[in-house]
Amino acid sequence: MDINIAQYICEKMDVKMQDLRQLSPLTLAYIGDGIYDIIIRTMIVEKGNAPVNKLHNTVSGFVKAQTQMEMITKLEESLTEEEHDIYKRGRNAKSYTSAKNASKSDYRMATGFEALIGYLYLKGDMDRIMELVKEGISLCDMKK
Repeated sequence: MDINIAQYICEKMDVKMQDLRQLSPLTLAYIGDGIYDIIIRTMIVEKGNAPVNKLHNTVSGFVKAQTQMEMITKLEESLTEEEHDIYKRGRNAKSYTSAKNASKSDYRMATGFEALIGYLYLKGDMDRIMELVKEGISLCDMKK
C-alpha cells in the first residue's frame, strides 16, 4: 500500500505520531483490535447486503479470541523475528481484563496477535497485515 494510514491520520488531525518502541504491547493490541476488526468487517460487507444481525454474527466468528489464537498458532512459524518478538510481548503482557468466552491462554495469544497487527499498522505495513490475515483465514479454513 502506498500510504501509511496511521501517519496520514496523524498529519490530518495535527497529532504527533508516537515512537513505536515506546508504546506498550497492550496499546499496540488496542489499535490492532480495531484494525483487524475493520479488515474483517470490510471483507464481510463487500460480499453484499445482509441484515446487520447476520453481519455481526459472521464478523464475530472471525474476531473472537479463539479464532485469533488459532490464526496466530498457524502463522507463528512464518513470522519474522521482529514480528515474533512483538507477538510475544503482546502475549506476555499483564492485562487486567479478559474475554467473556475465551480461556486465559486463548485471550493472551489473541492479545499477542492484535499487538502484532497494531504494530504493523502503526509501522505502515498494511501489505504485511493483509498477507497475514489472508493466510490466517486460509490456514484456519474459515469461510470468507
